[in-house]
Amino acid sequence: QVQLVESGGDLVQPGGSLRLSCATSGIRFNTYTMAWYRQAPEKQRELVAHITNGGITNYAESAKGRFTISRDNAKNTVYLQMNSLKPEDTAAYYCNAANLLATYWGQGTQVTVSS
Repeated sequence: QVQLVESGGDLVQPGGSLRLSCATSGIRFNTYTMAWYRQAPEKQRELVAHITNGGITNYAESAKGRFTISRDNAKNTVYLQMNSLKPEDTAAYYCNAANLLATYWGQGTQVTVSS
């Protein structure tokens, strides 16, 4: 059974930081590109960042310079370090695992940036 379990979402003040984690099981983690998406109310889900199984990263313009995606293949876990958070970062954040054969999603974790 494949599971992607996100954690780390919280209410944080503008300018604050959070670290999201996505622990996976049931997949050969090191064969998947891992990504973080987010979806704000009444908006489409959007890609925030991804990291290939080779460690190549890519970020949405809104995330560049503030967010860092990383992976620990020994722990089957992907992370998203988010700094200098803004109210517009408020959204449900979803973990995604994808390769040529399959795509999987986590259930999401809520990030709220508000004073």
